[in-house]
Amino acid sequence: MASAALILEQLLDSKNSPSPEAVAGAIDRVQTVVRTSLQSPGSDSVDQVDECLRALRRIHGLDCADVRIATFLDACQYFYMLGQPFRAIEPTTEAVRLARATQDYPLLRKGLNALGIVNADTGNCAKAVECYAEALELAQQLHDVDAEAATWLNLGVALMYVAQYREAVSCFDRTVALCGDNERMIGPRQKAHANAALCALHLEDYGRGLKAAEASVSGGPTPSTPIEKLSRVLREHTYARLLLEVNNLDEARRRCQLAKKFAAESGSPRADIVAAIAEGLYEVQSGQVDVGLSRLTTTLERARVMSAMHRDALMAMVKAHEIIGQPERALGYLRELMEHTRRHQQENALQHLQIHLDSLRHLEVAPDSTATSLERREAALRGKIAEQELFKSRIEMLERLAVTAELRDDSTGEHSYRVGKLSALLAAEYGCDDGTCFMVELAARLHDIGKIGVPDAILLKPDKLNDAERQVMRTHTTVGAELLSKSNIPQMQMAEEIARYHHEWWDGSGYPGGLGGSAIPLASRITALADVFDALTHRRPYKEAWPLDRALGEIADLRGKQFDPQLTDIFLALIPKLRREHGDLDAYLGEAAQNSPFLQARSRIWDTLRKSKDSDDAGAGSRLDLQR
Repeated sequence: MASAALILEQLLDSKNSPSPEAVAGAIDRVQTVVRTSLQSPGSDSVDQVDECLRALRRIHGLDCADVRIATFLDACQYFYMLGQPFRAIEPTTEAVRLARATQDYPLLRKGLNALGIVNADTGNCAKAVECYAEALELAQQLHDVDAEAATWLNLGVALMYVAQYREAVSCFDRTVALCGDNERMIGPRQKAHANAALCALHLEDYGRGLKAAEASVSGGPTPSTPIEKLSRVLREHTYARLLLEVNNLDEARRRCQLAKKFAAESGSPRADIVAAIAEGLYEVQSGQVDVGLSRLTTTLERARVMSAMHRDALMAMVKAHEIIGQPERALGYLRELMEHTRRHQQENALQHLQIHLDSLRHLEVAPDSTATSLERREAALRGKIAEQELFKSRIEMLERLAVTAELRDDSTGEHSYRVGKLSALLAAEYGCDDGTCFMVELAARLHDIGKIGVPDAILLKPDKLNDAERQVMRTHTTVGAELLSKSNIPQMQMAEEIARYHHEWWDGSGYPGGLGGSAIPLASRITALADVFDALTHRRPYKEAWPLDRALGEIADLRGKQFDPQLTDIFLALIPKLRREHGDLDAYLGEAAQNSPFLQARSRIWDTLRKSKDSDDAGAGSRLDLQR
């Protein structure tokens, strides 16, 4: 008997135009197949779902759009529940495209939320934020408070993934305010409190975190389903971790016992690991060191085969060895965490890049061999511009990744753009041609992309890094270069060199290779000056912004040591010239950032929060500085 997908394809291939009713009936049968698979997702039904999606993608126009959209979203959920979120991106993107074409705004909002979730889960948090920004606007236009609350919650989770904890807290506060005391919305309200508590744990704001953790487990029905029990385990875990930070061991033990109870009832391996991490840390801190370390070691071995929990188990081992005063052992686990983070982030980035490149294939046009010489010359000039635009399009996803990696250092997201622009201006002053300056600007924007592989604890550390942490931090140069070398994009050599060598010193004392003098590629020497100047003149977690004159004085002192002497002289003359010509140097250098879809989305989100604060109290506690 022919499958539903095959019947639909046969109708589409028929020489005689099938009736709309026949096509609609076939689409309905395809939807039934996908929905049936969703009820019990398993690897045995993947091929069947793929066949259905292939058949649906062949349909042109907007016929039966609502059913097709719903089916694409069901397929998204199917792959997500199967643990294959990358495979969920394509059907979800198609659902968004169709909903936008039909102007079905409720379905478009739903599709954008789903697309945000799968992008955040696969490491493309910048794209997720863009999706959520549009979904928020639609929810507000539709006066759908439930949908708006859910979107703020999802947005906060995406921001947590990139360590933007204060911004995430603002989103969770907004969720709580929208939920109010409505019993129907107790689930989102408790999740928002739980996530706010986790943010507070990272921010070391333990008083705020304990209040949120208490709210996350108070009220509401006793969890009954496996999913509800897993959620409760996660909340109890966070609560216990916060209690340990304030040395409330008795209450921490009680929370660990509750986590263990719900984990056993849930039947979830993930819940077991989460509960064991909390219990192991409690045992270590309460003096049962051998028992706690044994439990955490066993848990880590289990987590190695469950990638979703590997990172959490490693972080617990780092914490446990710090508690008992064994920094060398803690460093060993920190290095393993770094390698796990690097590998995971790199794999995700390359998969997203391939999806992005596949979407651009239609932009590449073959040359016309029949054109006259004048036409070919004109086409060559147009082609050069088109080639530059194509290159910009190709690296768009990498730019998003670089900006999100840099957010932990620079909350504006403009550092990479300022460094790129300043590098291009310095290259022009040095005498580089326009094409080279163009490439320098785009390549320099990616100089710190390797920070995706550096653990948050190091990038966000407000104090000076110790020697071991500094060595881990330095690996961002090789991590970035390796990622760019695997990007499968032509003309990426300069970007790879900048990422690898922008911390080399003129006197040979830099890293990672100890290169010196002109052995350091020119573009890397140029970017090094722009990067240090921008870092000095802007606030970072570990320092305040320096006045411009002090920063220039520091660069002058490092002439011939860290920086190329000739480039330094040009740079020291360039900055005063730019100040005279443009006044607000930051605004001028960061102009390109205003065209970033990700940064535009962030701006719209914080504008919405500002307006919400003007009209109601969005909850107590810490707030995002909306003037940033």
